[in-house]
Amino acid sequence: MAETVSILFVGDIVGSPGLQLTETVLPSLIKKYEADFVIANGENSHEGHGINESIIKS
Repeated sequence: MAETVSILFVGDIVGSPGLQLTETVLPSLIKKYEADFVIANGENSHEGHGINESIIKS
């Protein structure tokens, strides 16, 4: 029997506005799409340039 895995991919998260939106919307997207895994492109999440340790841990 084949098992299905649902992966939710979130595009580029840029700066504080992107982080805030992701924190607000992501839980409902995970629930809506029954995501087993989430992959997020957060390389520009720290002030639009790179990523820092506190963002990685959040």
